Amino acid sequence: MKKIMFVCLGNICRSPMAEFVMKELVEKKGVAHLFEISSAATCSDELGNPVYPPVRALLSERGISTKGKTACQLSRADYDKYDYFIGMDSNNRRSMLRLFSNDPQGKVSLLMDYTDRPRDVADPWYTRDFKATERDVDEGCAALLEQLLNEN
Repeated sequence: MKKIMFVCLGNICRSPMAEFVMKELVEKKGVAHLFEISSAATCSDELGNPVYPPVRALLSERGISTKGKTACQLSRADYDKYDYFIGMDSNNRRSMLRLFSNDPQGKVSLLMDYTDRPRDVADPWYTRDFKATERDVDEGCAALLEQLLNEN
């Protein structure tokens, strides 16, 4: 089983979007049993808060429920529990590298590194462009899943 943790700043926009999009992808491909997928924040500002309403609305339009998901914070102990830590931007990567003492097992990467156009996934909390973030998350998750399935 491959264990994936998506990571962003607050765990209310990008990382939960990626979590639920990836869960939908593995379900549709019939490989959900091969994956454990979660998400977390690098900071504590939003702990306990639900997925941000515009993200919930976008996912709901796709038939994806985020019910029960609340923001949680990434911990050092998570490093031993997960195989992949997929950050949304370079700041997330820096935070994870600090927390994990420079990633000795090479588990940290960025979502868009799996695509043909590596870049940060813009934070829609600041840009207000939730659709652009959704497009990046869709592209990144599809590319990540393809790579993971090809590793088998």
